[in-house]
Amino acid sequence: MLPTLNIAGDWVLIERISWRNRRLALGDIVICTSPVNPSRLICKRVLGLPGDIVCTDPRMISPKWIKVPEGCVWLQGDNFQNSKDSREFGPVPMGLIRGHVFFRFWPWYMYPMPGLEFATQQELDDLGVNLTH
Repeated sequence: MLPTLNIAGDWVLIERISWRNRRLALGDIVICTSPVNPSRLICKRVLGLPGDIVCTDPRMISPKWIKVPEGCVWLQGDNFQNSKDSREFGPVPMGLIRGHVFFRFWPWYMYPMPGLEFATQQELDDLGVNLTH
């Protein structure tokens, strides 16, 4: 999912239960069991829902279009040039989806939360806070 998620250390929160009670939306990021290697989990973006017509690979001179079957989604990685996704293995059964990524919380310094402010060293000193031990 580069560049959106970093393979070497981004931590995300995944909703494993309640997403099943709502419909997935285009653009959602999901974690699912790999259709080609069931021992691996993959992280991809939903680009096609049941009934949608999707282009299997827009890089092709004569691209092929398919209709996403009921009970399946079309998943693609954000690293378009280097992603193994539905362009390679086709529509993914919804039963393989393990959860919906709804929040990235690490590294926190790269993705500040609204309203979160960091204290300066002077402010910490004024409060008598010592973070060195």
